[in-house]
Amino acid sequence: MTNSVLNECKAAISRWQTAFNNQNAAGCAEQYTPDSVMDARPFGRFEGREAIQAFWQNIMDQGFKEVDYTNVTWDAEGDDGFILTASWTMNKAFGAVHREYWQIQADGKARLVTDDFEVQGER
Repeated sequence: MTNSVLNECKAAISRWQTAFNNQNAAGCAEQYTPDSVMDARPFGRFEGREAIQAFWQNIMDQGFKEVDYTNVTWDAEGDDGFILTASWTMNKAFGAVHREYWQIQADGKARLVTDDFEVQGER
């Protein structure tokens, strides 16, 4: 079971990254649960898909794109999820993913329950 859960979590982060790199904020928001909580340091806390979509749209409108992940680790969280930690870069910024909790939902897709990341600098 763990391998199939991990594979779906990896597919889900890929869907998020593709949506972001295609400048599709709604596609990014779809990768979160409806009541997800996102801590985006230093910007603040965003609760629910609507607020999260608005955050990503604002970031895209400022010209941020081309996200990439390095130093990715996946740690099992229960029987139905994984915690991702990583470093990330974009065209205009870089930072760290401190804790993304990806959990399998009723439809079989993994989605973000919580997202905690930080912008650590500009490029």
